Amino acid sequence: MYAGGGSGAVARGLQGVQVAAIEGRAGWLVRNAVVDQLGAEKSGVAPRYRLDIRLDDKLEGFALLSDDTIGRERRTLRARYQLVDMSNNEIVLDATAGSDAGIDVVSSDYATIAAEQTALENMSKDVATRIVTAVALRLRGDTKQ
Repeated sequence: MYAGGGSGAVARGLQGVQVAAIEGRAGWLVRNAVVDQLGAEKSGVAPRYRLDIRLDDKLEGFALLSDDTIGRERRTLRARYQLVDMSNNEIVLDATAGSDAGIDVVSSDYATIAAEQTALENMSKDVATRIVTAVALRLRGDTKQ
């Protein structure tokens, strides 16, 4: 897939992907991770594609303890993304990616909030990697002719 290294067809294709802004903290984290992995903003290549990403970030409590407190949380991050060819506004890839994490709720609110934020940061990187991999596979298909 990455034949030719940074000058290969897929690498050049990835550099031509512009990532639209995404709402919220999770959106900021995912967008930055995607942009870093694409290498698009540093390349100076004119964008050929636009990547639109919509996120659904949920934090749910479960594992109710005997004192009616929550003992565990589950954080899920789901992304629906579309790769759009900017020359004709055709959607060339429409897919989803997701990640989830379990979080122990401890007596320290600070520790619980820190664990929730760390989980979000890790899931954002995971979702970004899944998105970039799918885009690269799609672009690889475009380069085989």
